[in-house]
Amino acid sequence: MTLSRSYFLTHAPIDFLFTQNARDFVVEEIPLYPFSGEGEHRVVKIRKKGLSTWEMLDIISARTGIKKKDFGYAGLKDKEALTYQYISFNKKYDASFDNFEHDQIKVVERTLHNNKIKKGHLKGNRFFIRLKKVMPVDAEKVKQALGRIEKEGLPNYFGYQRFGRDNDNHLQGEQLIQGKLKIKNPTMRSFLMNAYQSYLFNNWLSKRIELSHMVMNFSPEEVASSLAEVDASTVSELKKQKQFLKLLPGDVISHYPYGRLFYAENLAEESERLESRTTVITGLLSGKKCKKATDVAERFEAPFDTITALDGDRRFAWVYPEAMEYEYKENDAWFELRFTLPKGSYATNVIQEIARAELR
Repeated sequence: MTLSRSYFLTHAPIDFLFTQNARDFVVEEIPLYPFSGEGEHRVVKIRKKGLSTWEMLDIISARTGIKKKDFGYAGLKDKEALTYQYISFNKKYDASFDNFEHDQIKVVERTLHNNKIKKGHLKGNRFFIRLKKVMPVDAEKVKQALGRIEKEGLPNYFGYQRFGRDNDNHLQGEQLIQGKLKIKNPTMRSFLMNAYQSYLFNNWLSKRIELSHMVMNFSPEEVASSLAEVDASTVSELKKQKQFLKLLPGDVISHYPYGRLFYAENLAEESERLESRTTVITGLLSGKKCKKATDVAERFEAPFDTITALDGDRRFAWVYPEAMEYEYKENDAWFELRFTLPKGSYATNVIQEIARAELR
């Protein structure tokens, strides 16, 4: 079960050093909406380092007596980074939390809100990343790569963090789904099974990127002879589309950066909306109770739709970094960049596209 990854960019690999740590990788949550400043739920902005979100909650729970199930949080944040995220709990626990201190956890802000923070209640994340050992000639190459990403976006792969230090989370997830492995912890069980969904999504996206490169570089007849899913007539229509990730008949698309799902019908019109960034193609998180692709798009999706034990979903196949800023510090050989991504997107995808190499 190989994890597949095709790159959008086509330049030669760029050599630099990137290490996930609290000095060189910073993540800050952007809430879905402003907190009201009143209500029954205490909202706390936390700065943590060297801890996963689960480990952070374990520590806070042990020291305050607040049960983990009583905490709300919008998403999981990297362990090997300096991260800022919001948690919530009922304000009746304020006294228990007031004297909380920990070397790796700092309370930055406090406010109130009417509701408990729930998973997914997140607009996106703001990132700071420092690349090291970047030579001047490579710094120019990095700038060119970032220019294309800023203009055209990039594939929304699940990051390597999703698959674990030993790169086997998805393997365990498949075994759980097949009933070949038992894990009692419901949170860990769900996490591993979701990793298998992520593996299938990544491999689907890799195949769609390969298709897009082929459409751009080969004749309709050559593409059709290599891929059973498309004929020459369809490829000819795809060649008319300006955006990189080609839109297929039957694709499920979404308004961007949020909105309802719908099927692509008029490919010419939808292609224009994709290029204007008002819509985006979505990929399947395999499972039941979700919208599936039809027609030509279904032929590409079907091999990666193998899960019936979980509820499925759709995920953006393509995303657009915003508020991008970067600076090259030649004396230190550092290249520093800042950008924002929508929730669920991995900043390390940007680094991998720039490097055109796997990060571990």
